[in-house]
Amino acid sequence: MDVLCSHIARNTGFISGVVRRLMRFLVLLVFVLTVARGQVRYSIPEEMNKGSVVGNIVQDLGLDVKRLKSGRARIFTEDSREYIGLNVDKGTLVVRERIDREELCAQVTPCSLHFQIILENPMELHRIDVEILDINDHAPVFDRKEIDYDISESAVPGARFSLDNARDPDVGLNALQRYTLNPTDHFTLKELSRSDGTKYVEMVLQTPLDREQQEEHKLILTAFDGGSPQKSGTVKITVVVIDANDNPPVFSQPVYRVSLPENAPKRSTVVTVGATDKDKGANGEVTYSFSKSTGIETLDLFNIDSDTGEITVNGILDYEKFKQYELNVEARDKGGLTDACKVLVEITDVNDNAPVISVISFSNPIPEDSAPETVIAMLNVKDIDSGKNGQIKCSVNSDLPFRIKSSSSNFYSLVTDQFLDREKVSEYNITIRATDEGSPSFSTNKTLKLKISDVNDNAPVFQRQSYTAYVMENNTPGVSIFAVTASDKDSGNNARISYFLEDVLVNGVSASTYISVHAESGEILAVRSFDYEQTKEFNIRVKAQDGGNPPLSSNVSVKIIIQDQNDNAPQVLYPVQTGGSVVAEMVPRSADVGYLVTKVVAVDVDSGQNAWLSYKLQKATDRALFEVGAQNGEIRTVRQVTDKDAVKQKLTVVVEDNGQPSRSATVNINVAVADSFPEVLSEFPDFTHDKDYNDNLTFYLVLALAVVSFLFIVSIIAILSVKCYRWRRERMFYKSGANLPVIPYYPPLYADVGGTGTLQHVYNYEVCRTTDSRKSDLKYARPSSESIISLDTSGTQTLTHVQKQKLNHDSENQVRSDF
Repeated sequence: MDVLCSHIARNTGFISGVVRRLMRFLVLLVFVLTVARGQVRYSIPEEMNKGSVVGNIVQDLGLDVKRLKSGRARIFTEDSREYIGLNVDKGTLVVRERIDREELCAQVTPCSLHFQIILENPMELHRIDVEILDINDHAPVFDRKEIDYDISESAVPGARFSLDNARDPDVGLNALQRYTLNPTDHFTLKELSRSDGTKYVEMVLQTPLDREQQEEHKLILTAFDGGSPQKSGTVKITVVVIDANDNPPVFSQPVYRVSLPENAPKRSTVVTVGATDKDKGANGEVTYSFSKSTGIETLDLFNIDSDTGEITVNGILDYEKFKQYELNVEARDKGGLTDACKVLVEITDVNDNAPVISVISFSNPIPEDSAPETVIAMLNVKDIDSGKNGQIKCSVNSDLPFRIKSSSSNFYSLVTDQFLDREKVSEYNITIRATDEGSPSFSTNKTLKLKISDVNDNAPVFQRQSYTAYVMENNTPGVSIFAVTASDKDSGNNARISYFLEDVLVNGVSASTYISVHAESGEILAVRSFDYEQTKEFNIRVKAQDGGNPPLSSNVSVKIIIQDQNDNAPQVLYPVQTGGSVVAEMVPRSADVGYLVTKVVAVDVDSGQNAWLSYKLQKATDRALFEVGAQNGEIRTVRQVTDKDAVKQKLTVVVEDNGQPSRSATVNINVAVADSFPEVLSEFPDFTHDKDYNDNLTFYLVLALAVVSFLFIVSIIAILSVKCYRWRRERMFYKSGANLPVIPYYPPLYADVGGTGTLQHVYNYEVCRTTDSRKSDLKYARPSSESIISLDTSGTQTLTHVQKQKLNHDSENQVRSDF
């Protein structure tokens, strides 16, 4: 604080040691805080150096520096100049510009700077008041260095003469406090106060003047302030005594009161003052003027007619600047006698100012999922008029989902009134209307352009619920089959759609082995070449997913139908074509017309017209002897067989499908026209060529038969061995059966405990059969509900003594049955 005081003393070098002590005291009081309802008040002296600390706003508001940075803390002032700045890094208020209290507030006390600190996320508003304390940096000053008075010697004691007021822009103790006049042989001072508390003086004649004794008087008027050290200003007064006029002018009333609207036009009459002088001639002529004690600002606004005393408006009045004016009017006759009166002009307010809307903070854009009561903007609305003329109502259009909410005096919040939907309205032009209650009223409009940012609240939607696509078989891998398209009402990344193939099974394998989907275009591509004969159709599911966070998606079913292509030639099933053998159909020579020689049987794995087959005879040894049915492939004789017909007949039959282009297959058929097989062999020498083949075939058939026979004998021997082993074990058990108790065994969980099965009791039987007898022993036990056997958890059988007796008794109940 001493450093701050030393800066102030250096800037005002004329301040003495007493002032420095006073400044130390003031600086100690600079951080006196008054916190109520989020309001902080500081007091600082004027003329502080730039960068001086005003106060620690972080401590006083209970905030921290991180909150200031995250909330983008800033100062909002209603004035254009910003004397106080905010150091966000340190959380302190500092002086940005030189503060001159007299320039800032003139004579108004207390002199304060009012501003708000705005914080966002969440929105906070803190009012800061900084009171500027006055220091005695001005001495009283008179407008003139010398004042000349002409006073008649006939002036009576008590006559008053207006003197120039000294001006001291300081306030309080540092302001003008008193006047002194020296010498005081003939004149004394009379101090008077205006309604606003300012002082002015009049020089009062104490003893009569005598021009013959002293024609001129030299006086010194000194004005003192109350500062420490005290400062003063002087003015020289020269009084020239004139002769003769002994009656001064007299006003009709000492004080005139008048009300005047602030919108009074120039040259309009305020009031007419009047004074009378009992003297005659030139000594009775009175002139009017404003006294020198009237302020300069007032002289610019009003004018007085020196002859009539009519006071008129000479400038523009403004109630918001000055509410009252005090005019000191002086009436002077030709002899120099004067009288003074006071005119109090009360300015009444007129609704001449429209409200002013200032946007403090504006959140733009806002997300469409913002809840009602979300603050969009902070507004400061001010009307400098008073009374009803300064009362304001704010509103927005009722058809918009917004409303105005009053937060504090002159501050309003623009909030949402309902949920928003960007897909319906993406942008709003919000016109805020501020209207005062004056008559006639003034209003101001402020339009805010608010954009609604998108939220991912809409899933992609396909154009159809399902799709059917067709693709020709034998397609090239990678060929485009179809394209699905989805739309999303959102915007930006939320509307950027990507397409995916869902992992479903097609013929037992993943659909991705058949189909791929382009992620951006939704184009469905074939991964492999399809074969209609293997797969005729299959279904896939395509998912459309947007780029939101979290993403939304929808899916659609696409049915892929494989279209057949004539890619398979007909296959001849009969007659079977062998590599080296010759197969011949025999036709007796006694065959009649239409004799069925054979039938060509063929199939085509294609479908539709691609599988429609037709038969025709391509080559024949004797075309006049045979024909082929075009639809059924039957080969029949066309005429009666004769002896002249060759034994060996060779036919070539073409089987052709109906595809475009068509495919075909041929089959060669040997026909033997003969009545006996030896006759055929003589004409078909190729039959002997198959002898080695037939010998080999016979060998393999005999070998296969021998292997099968051997395996069968081995199986019989194994079965007989097992049977013998079982018979011997059962026989031994039967022989010792009379001495062994029958212990029925119940497997764990074998009985139907709940009685819900088909049998309420479970019986166990032991059957002993023999191979040399048709009789067998059958032993049975009681139902499990009456079992005398206890089973522990390990499955070990335990019997009590009573149970053993009962078991022995039951073992005698054996039934022999003949099987």
